[in-house]
Amino acid sequence: MNFIESLNKRYASKQMSGKKVSPDKVETILEAIRLAPTSMGLQPFKVIIIEDQEIKDRIFEKSAKGQPQIPKSSHLLVFAGYKRITPELLDEYVENIKITRPTLPLAKVTAYRQMMSALTLQTEEDNFIWSSHQVYIALGFALAAAAVENVDSVPIAGFTPPALDELLGLEKRNLGSVCLMAIGVRDEATDYNATLPKVRKSKADLFEYI
Repeated sequence: MNFIESLNKRYASKQMSGKKVSPDKVETILEAIRLAPTSMGLQPFKVIIIEDQEIKDRIFEKSAKGQPQIPKSSHLLVFAGYKRITPELLDEYVENIKITRPTLPLAKVTAYRQMMSALTLQTEEDNFIWSSHQVYIALGFALAAAAVENVDSVPIAGFTPPALDELLGLEKRNLGSVCLMAIGVRDEATDYNATLPKVRKSKADLFEYI
């Protein structure tokens, strides 16, 4: 099955069975997130992978009551963006650049660090909006990887971030939840969305050449 065939087959799973996804498939999805492009390569987010059933149940009850996929998922991925881009975050990234690219001239790395420092002068709101944009790039890569691996998934924005942030202690870590992704195995008997045709705009309506 090629990439487009995999995307045509995928859908937003509305009901999951509670069955576990194999560790190698989960690892592939996580590696796709790690390799996803982000602005300046900074990756200003964390992804919290939840397998614990009690925590999934609490998230469902406290933050996402309308999302029955959560308690029956194999894994729940919480994408959390940094609320403030701090000098410490930039310093960690620069050190990683130095280690990974030792032949890169130090002057070039220093100039890059100076350019990124503008992020630390922005408001917390602007920082979080920017980091949230990067999260959605990574989410897209995760959904595509799940499709290729034939893993059922669904992106979830219908939840209450403050309740989830409190539950997971994100605020004290300079993080705020942006979106969730449940991965698992569909419940064939109850997932009405599994057999419905995909609804998308035509190429003529969606694309415009100039």
